[in-house]
Amino acid sequence: MTRVLIVDDEPAICWAFRECLTDEGFEVGVASSAAQALASTDDEMPDVIVMDVRMPGMDGLEAMQQFRKKAASIPIIIMTAFGSLSTAVRAIDGGAFDYLIKPIDLDKAVAVIRQAAAINSAPASGDEMPAVDCASDELIVGSSSAMQEVFRQIALVAERDVPVLITGESGTGKDLVARAIHQHSRRRGPFVPICVPAFSDTVVESELFGHTKGAFTGADVARIGLLQQADQGTAFVDEIGEIPLPLQVKLLRVLETHEVQPVGSGTCRHSSFRLVAATNRSLETMVAEGTFRSDLFYRLNVFRIHLPPLRERTDDILLLAERFLSDVGIGKGMRLSDEAQSILLKREWTGNVRELRNAIEAASVVCRGEVIRSEHLPEPSHQINSSGRSPVESLQLAVTHWIDDGLNLHGSGSFETASDLLAQLSGHTEPPLLRRVLDVAGGNRALAARMLGIHRDTLREKLRRYGIDAE
Repeated sequence: MTRVLIVDDEPAICWAFRECLTDEGFEVGVASSAAQALASTDDEMPDVIVMDVRMPGMDGLEAMQQFRKKAASIPIIIMTAFGSLSTAVRAIDGGAFDYLIKPIDLDKAVAVIRQAAAINSAPASGDEMPAVDCASDELIVGSSSAMQEVFRQIALVAERDVPVLITGESGTGKDLVARAIHQHSRRRGPFVPICVPAFSDTVVESELFGHTKGAFTGADVARIGLLQQADQGTAFVDEIGEIPLPLQVKLLRVLETHEVQPVGSGTCRHSSFRLVAATNRSLETMVAEGTFRSDLFYRLNVFRIHLPPLRERTDDILLLAERFLSDVGIGKGMRLSDEAQSILLKREWTGNVRELRNAIEAASVVCRGEVIRSEHLPEPSHQINSSGRSPVESLQLAVTHWIDDGLNLHGSGSFETASDLLAQLSGHTEPPLLRRVLDVAGGNRALAARMLGIHRDTLREKLRRYGIDAE
């Protein structure tokens, strides 16, 4: 029987794990501190250890190193509700088998424990990994469960040297995540950012792959392409969906062979770089539309990290605002009034973290004292979002992302498991539509039905179905 040791100072966590794992056929021991856990393993080591980071006395990361001295190969699973990117990376680099985010999904935890027990060996010690001072860690801020998962994913993939695809709306911080992956990787070459929309269609090939002297009009000197400059490092291709279709074949070939052929040259040059790509578009949709090559998509989509929009991580808004204030208000001791905090929490933030940072910077300029009040905050933009799309285009993109999630295109599942997508979508979109039209119609159902283009009886049935009648 597999023996599992749970180490956590929260009795409820230990109880939940004991009940669940016992039912699953594990032998479970618990300890309320790292010291107690270490003492309990003097005579016999468990097969798997599941340990919290924050505990009185010795923390989980320090305890993990002590366990390594006693049994170097024992799988240790770290869990936390207060993690940061540096914590996640330290855990994985230190040899943690995996990194679980509280509140714990027990089904997922059981699956991870089974994997750890089957392998019964931890990754190589973090001693082999040179220490890196990562400035980007301090810029990626978040205590929400969504960002904790992002931290975990960065820590897991940083050393794996596989292509990474970062998705998310404009302004969510995809560039910071890319830089963090590079800084925590084993690559010691340069981090080369490549913003595809910054190049016109006529020069993008030359920028990416380089060119020889005389390759085209104006090519007075040879130029080393950005992909070759990234040799032994990381090439971060931002907005990769904007690469012209003809060049996608050439990029795919570089990824497969690590050989770059400059424009005008008959020979190739070796460049061993890691590719991290980012997009705010649905590449799956582009593949279906024929504007993005499926073979390139599959080559890029080895490991995906999705950055949630700020509206889905509202717990992080004030944390981010305070961080931005500390950046712009050094020596000024600036803080946000309660009213200003309330306004920040209520805004839509269509421009995401970038828009929030701009708002804080603007307010710090206008404010002449130490307290930023509501009148210091700039007015939000309701008509234009950060990507420049119209409201209809944004709605269509949101629906596309929702469908992709429903079809499990962002995960490892199979689209055959999806069902009732139309009914689900109607269930999400019809209630706010009905409420808004009724509000505009002043509660007049006959008028509301005419505005919606449906029969009054149909409106009555929909109101009853969604419980709007009772509101």
